[in-house]
Amino acid sequence: MMSGLRTGLALAVMMLASSVVLAQSNAAEGVMQAQLEKKGIHDNWLSYNGDYTGRRFTSLTQITPQNVGQMRAQWVFHSRNAGVLEVTPVVVNGVMYVTGSNDAYAIYASTGQVIWHHSRQITEGLVDDASGHINRGVAVLGNRLYMETDNAHLVCLDARSGNLLWDVAYATGNRNYGATSAPLVVKDKVIVGTSGGDDGVRGFVAAFNAETGKEEWRFWTIPAPGEFGSSSWPGDLYMHGGGTTWMPGTFDPELNTIYWGTSNPSPDFEGTVRPGDDLYTNCVLAIDPDTGKLKWYFQFTPHDLADYDAVETPVLVDSVYEGKPRKLILQANRNGFVYVLDRTNGKFLSARQFSLKQNWAKGIDENGRPILTGLIPDEKGARICPGYAGATNWFSPTYSEATRLFYFMSLDDCNVYSAKVEKFEEGREYYSTGVKHPQDEVKQKVLIAYNPVTNHFEWRNAQVGEGHSFAGVMSTASGLVLFGNDANSFEAVDGATGKSLWHFNMGQPPHASPMSYAVDGKQYFAIAAGSDIFAFALP
Repeated sequence: MMSGLRTGLALAVMMLASSVVLAQSNAAEGVMQAQLEKKGIHDNWLSYNGDYTGRRFTSLTQITPQNVGQMRAQWVFHSRNAGVLEVTPVVVNGVMYVTGSNDAYAIYASTGQVIWHHSRQITEGLVDDASGHINRGVAVLGNRLYMETDNAHLVCLDARSGNLLWDVAYATGNRNYGATSAPLVVKDKVIVGTSGGDDGVRGFVAAFNAETGKEEWRFWTIPAPGEFGSSSWPGDLYMHGGGTTWMPGTFDPELNTIYWGTSNPSPDFEGTVRPGDDLYTNCVLAIDPDTGKLKWYFQFTPHDLADYDAVETPVLVDSVYEGKPRKLILQANRNGFVYVLDRTNGKFLSARQFSLKQNWAKGIDENGRPILTGLIPDEKGARICPGYAGATNWFSPTYSEATRLFYFMSLDDCNVYSAKVEKFEEGREYYSTGVKHPQDEVKQKVLIAYNPVTNHFEWRNAQVGEGHSFAGVMSTASGLVLFGNDANSFEAVDGATGKSLWHFNMGQPPHASPMSYAVDGKQYFAIAAGSDIFAFALP
């Protein structure tokens, strides 16, 4: 009896050792820059958005509108880390890398079996979003993984073992800093941002040497005294002006330009202390990845008073626009408008209101500036739409090469905003002052299909739920659009019509964006919900 038990244990140990060796072998092949620059997503999902364009469009076609109804859950991975998962998994050669709080995991993408687990304690005493210990995933280059921690450290791990190689603190001098993003690898640099735009920090984008962790450059999003745009930041307010960069950007290798969104100004709702446009908050920034120099900027919401961050993914699309080929940026903005820009120079091309509840602007003028209605938060309170959560938010949009449509999730809602002058205090939020949700205000989540060439909406799919989901969207070459819906389900619809084709109830709200990959010729989809990763495929 004991002999048989020992034999079984030995066999189990050998199998586990064999699986780790196989995983190390797969990871050892590494990810080269040329692979990251490849257009199109196939078996691997190599970065937060899958590729540099931010389109979240997979070329895999095994699962189609005709057979998606047969898709089934294949495995579930449970994380015991603090808070809900907001990660998008990265898959390299059959190995999936996910994060929860400050922990990283390597698991088999076909089975969900854990290969290794890198554990790191959460940080006590953080403020606002950082105190939720949110982590949205890793970046990968060679056989190294890079992740941000809740207290804004950039750590480098060995992808084969999970061992720590180096650790760099990149946001110091104000304990209100945090980090919630996934990094972006460009060439030999790892590019990161910070959270805390509601908490009186000074935003930046920074690049670190992928091999050594040495800082290569830093672009401050709030100008220092004497710099262009500094008139909005009198005295030392520039040190607390917000403009954080808490989601990863996108990259065009041909133009050698990264595109990164910035958050709202700080303090959030009281604008008299920060006169003017408040550069470079609520912008998309075009930055040279080699030097960190700003090429151009476009500001969606000058002098923002309603927390309309512009960190939503700047999606890169090449298309015939107004009769000629153009390199475009598409962004569904938190302020309730979807924008089309020329990404070679930042020229404004068009904007269209998508939020059905929108009262802060009468429209967008020919230069891309909002035409304001004059609503201003005060001590009595002002009802402003979209509300504090935004008409959309950080969860991913997608652009489908199959349908030539841009899809994103919207929230129709309003809040009552109140404001009064308050002093900055380290260790506290810096909203000045706050928002309330009217009891009679009904939230509504809507999946929207937008045609950027015609500037029209092709369809709207109204969600059934309470407006609490924070899940993103992806699309496939077979014509599917998949997303976490507002009823705790992972859902697939026809990209041409919006017709629902399949759903799976995950039993908990999704607060993450989906992805797709293939192992041994079998296509999978994966999405996080609650504290679990769910993987789906055909039987």
